[in-house]
Amino acid sequence: MQSSKLPFRYWFVAMHLLTCTKKSFSIEELRRQLGHKRYQPIWEMVNKLGDVMGKRDNEYQLSGQMELDEGFFTTEIPLEQKSEPLKRGRGSQCKSKVLVMAESTFVENPKKGRKPKRVSHIKMIVINDLKSNTITNFVKEQVDKSAELITDDSTSYSKLKEHVKSHKAAVVKSDLIPNILPWVHIAISNAKRLFLCMHHKLKNEYLQYYLNVYCYKFNRRYFGDKIFDRLLITAVSYTPDFKSKIYNRTLCG
Repeated sequence: MQSSKLPFRYWFVAMHLLTCTKKSFSIEELRRQLGHKRYQPIWEMVNKLGDVMGKRDNEYQLSGQMELDEGFFTTEIPLEQKSEPLKRGRGSQCKSKVLVMAESTFVENPKKGRKPKRVSHIKMIVINDLKSNTITNFVKEQVDKSAELITDDSTSYSKLKEHVKSHKAAVVKSDLIPNILPWVHIAISNAKRLFLCMHHKLKNEYLQYYLNVYCYKFNRRYFGDKIFDRLLITAVSYTPDFKSKIYNRTLCG
């Protein structure tokens, strides 16, 4: 997976820095730590790593008790839409739609102050729209048929019961979200906070690579130092498809 522009030692150091902290490093900080003069090659390298992380996580399906909902991440307005009046809400040009799924099992008699559910693996997928067919197709690909889904009562989820063991569509009021759908919303809020701190002016077309890194690290949060070894194996096992369309960039999007 080596780029012709960067030596192998850059890949090793970048993988170490990306996996040694609970959060992450900004691309600019990685460039500074590596001592490289240009931003573009480091940005491309990180996105290639994000690409193979996503490929690795796509090897398995989520199963068991699950939460599912959508999140809306702030991204740059596409160039062809910048002249249009800015819309509000989930249809805004500066909001990217992300399908979020979490394996979330109810805990009997949770300790005081603990969540009523225990989370295992998560997945986040950028989607073009919230149509029922779009979401159903992704669930068929990413979720095992034996799964037990819980969602809100959106019409986008009307066909899910045909493809899983059970589907409960609950009317979820805002004050009940921490009890019914806690982990998808914790994952969304933590990812948003991370991107706000670390990355600037994200474009929709590259958002998936950053979500891949976030989910890969979350799903291996108990691996400790072994996560570097796992990422090294992943990096040599998969070929990234990432290609940049813009050169000489100075921002991560």
